[in-house]
Amino acid sequence: MTTETVRRHLSRFGVEERIRTLDSDTKTVPRAAEAIGVEPDRIVKTLAVRVKGKNRVLAIAVKGTARLDNAKFKKTFGGKAGFIAAGECLELTGHPPGGVCPFGLKEGVEIYLDESLRDFGIVYPAAGAADNCIAAAIGELEIWSGGEWIDVCV
Repeated sequence: MTTETVRRHLSRFGVEERIRTLDSDTKTVPRAAEAIGVEPDRIVKTLAVRVKGKNRVLAIAVKGTARLDNAKFKKTFGGKAGFIAAGECLELTGHPPGGVCPFGLKEGVEIYLDESLRDFGIVYPAAGAADNCIAAAIGELEIWSGGEWIDVCV
């Protein structure tokens, strides 16, 4: 169902037909990179996190090999990051683990794009499932997601 949510979201931009269903599971960055045939950094890893002590759920799109920098996160959001457990992911974000992306999220989920993505012309976020993706230029990713640019990774 979440792929359909993403498809409806992307249809507003006329790009829903660009979603690719792959022959293999792409739940991890290395698997996704191999299935698509690109370097791991070009895979968009969307982190589903909470700001501890606050009622905020965030989806932060980062390059595939990036890691969250706790100090940068705390400075940006005023609290520590708490990763959303796999069992809560669908309920809180609207997407299952491996399919979390910056499109078609549940209302109230804040969307951010990390500066680590700016190194690439084309990147590959998931599209609501663990076996699909969509190729996106950085400008497209920004428009389609409505995300705000931040710097919270190393």
